[in-house]
Amino acid sequence: MLSMRALSEEDTESVLLIRPVSEKDAAAISGIYNHYVENTAVSFETEMVSAYEMQQRIKELSSAYPYYVLEEDGEVIGYAYVHQWKERAAYSRTVEATVYLHKDHCGRKLAGLLMRKVIDGCRECGVHAIIACITSVNTASLRFFESLGFKKVSQFPEVGYKFGRWYGVIDCELLI
Repeated sequence: MLSMRALSEEDTESVLLIRPVSEKDAAAISGIYNHYVENTAVSFETEMVSAYEMQQRIKELSSAYPYYVLEEDGEVIGYAYVHQWKERAAYSRTVEATVYLHKDHCGRKLAGLLMRKVIDGCRECGVHAIIACITSVNTASLRFFESLGFKKVSQFPEVGYKFGRWYGVIDCELLI
């Protein structure tokens, strides 16, 4: 676990903690994620994810891959994980990264803390390549992953349909 102190917007000290995910985090994680599902094209899911479904995802993914949550003063405000990129055996050392912050905590450079922890976990697991699949309109996410050393490797102009329009994706890769 990584614990640190930070100043919140009210200039009072708060405690940040990065720890492995627990199935008990499912409700908080689905709450964070469902904002993006309902309101943005950041996720291409179109239906909200229940806490039960999120719990099943957490159980499956965290048993095999790095998966962390970020807490501030005991409240889950973000999460990041990786999952298998493709099913074929030759891809076994390539994963896809995901990071989400609660909408009220974006812009505080917290996602970088989470992703660096995930990247370290990937190194320990023998991962060779991490892929970030980013909706092309999400330029902030593209800049974020590039700041971590990811390189743009592909772009697909119109592969996701949501909110009555087509969206593209950009794939970035980090070799570790």
